[in-house]
Amino acid sequence: MTWQSELFASLSTPLHGMSPRAAFQEALWGRATLVDIRPQAQRMAFGCLPDAVSPRAVDRTALAWRLDPASDDRLPIAARDLRVVVVCQEGHISSRAAETLVRLGVRHATGMAGGFAAWQALGLPVAA
Repeated sequence: MTWQSELFASLSTPLHGMSPRAAFQEALWGRATLVDIRPQAQRMAFGCLPDAVSPRAVDRTALAWRLDPASDDRLPIAARDLRVVVVCQEGHISSRAAETLVRLGVRHATGMAGGFAAWQALGLPVAA
């Protein structure tokens, strides 16, 4: 068993994630915030999500304390009722990151199913 399969097997409440199309619509309508936690190398290679909070503000290692409503170092958008969709390249890491946010009290956090790769495969907007 690989470390990745052990990690995902250990999730007590796996989050299946929001579909890319639903995430796009929710963000477009102002009902959800997309948070792109992919490293800069992936964003440069594959493109970016338009209007997403990017790793310059929130990378995977800082996600919890930047979006934790109780953190002194939180972003201005951090709130318990924030509807946030966490995005990674393929949807695995974002699910775990969203689970962490839920445990911190961000009740409406989820990952995006299939990640940025699924977003791009659907032909949804990508910024350079």
